[in-house]
Amino acid sequence: MGAASCNGIVRRMVSLPRSIIGGLSRAMGHGIDLVGIGGRRHNNQHQPLMNFQWPQHPQEPLIVPEEWAFLTSFEQQFGSTHPFFYACQFMEALKIAEEEHKFVFMYLHSPQHPFTPSFCRETLSSELVTQFLDANFVCWGALADRGEGLQMAATLNAASFPFCAVVAPAPGNTIAVLRQMEGPLSPAELVEILQRTVEEQGLAFGGAAAQVKEEERTRTRAREQEKIRADRQLREEQDSAYLEALKLDREKEKLKHLPSGGRAQKPAQANHEKFRPNATQKQYGNGKIAPSRIRETQHEETTSNKANDPQVTKILIRFPNGERREQSFLRTDKIQSIYRYIDSLGLPGVGNYKLISSFPRRVFGVDQMGITLEDAGLHPRASLFLEPSE
Repeated sequence: MGAASCNGIVRRMVSLPRSIIGGLSRAMGHGIDLVGIGGRRHNNQHQPLMNFQWPQHPQEPLIVPEEWAFLTSFEQQFGSTHPFFYACQFMEALKIAEEEHKFVFMYLHSPQHPFTPSFCRETLSSELVTQFLDANFVCWGALADRGEGLQMAATLNAASFPFCAVVAPAPGNTIAVLRQMEGPLSPAELVEILQRTVEEQGLAFGGAAAQVKEEERTRTRAREQEKIRADRQLREEQDSAYLEALKLDREKEKLKHLPSGGRAQKPAQANHEKFRPNATQKQYGNGKIAPSRIRETQHEETTSNKANDPQVTKILIRFPNGERREQSFLRTDKIQSIYRYIDSLGLPGVGNYKLISSFPRRVFGVDQMGITLEDAGLHPRASLFLEPSE
């Protein structure tokens, strides 16, 4: 393939246009459903997307929302084999990447450019590139001549196509441009550049993420230490009150000149029990005594045992709109159980689909319905995402 221009710019900060920044809030305000390719198939059992205008007659063209324009154009010409591109606005893709601690792979599609067909057919549709991008990046694409694609091409000064970039969320209304690639690339060349970018830039961004985690751990330790101090102070106050009550009881006994048995011990014993904490009671700072936590502790132990049950398989399901849900199954359950769970949610925009594991890429469709989760290699924990099926 022809030579590509790879601008290895480390942490180049770029300010985003106001229209890009405000795109997410406008979309949410108008109730637009930001979904990915998993919800592209219309099903009569679900409500169609609000932004779609389905034609009244077959001769009328289908009006496609901007977020779907790239995927529609790509799949019409090159088919449905490609990386998992989120059909959403750019700010939403940045948000998903930040939540998953990944970089964003941006592709600006120029259908009229002479290098575009070979790059899409041979590189973006290759199994090597598809598996690598799905495992390591949040992918976002757009048409370079309209909407957010045109604005991002101008913002990043795209001089040639195909245009790809690796970007990351940054403070304020900016993004960090970690790598730009302009011109055709073979699958091996693209994966090599992306792998090197992840290794070089991941250290810097990983360090920032580690710092955030360390700060959170520090705050957690501080809260735990404060709780320990409060508990210690409470116990000291309770012990002091108990000793004071014991002292008063002894003085009363001396004044009454009663022997150390019989009726005199009963009120003393009552006072002792009044101030001494019971083993099955929880003490609070206001001096009140709460009911026993025996039942609560038993519930916590039961929940913990279930979480550690070797028979349980945890499945994390990624939906095209960025939503993630984790569900527990038995290791002997079949792939069909996951499909039944997803169908029971009744999510809008989800029609015909199949389940995909990212890396290595595996498809769990109709032929795999009868396979157990353990035989499918999904036990004890796995991550799957939805992809449309014909």
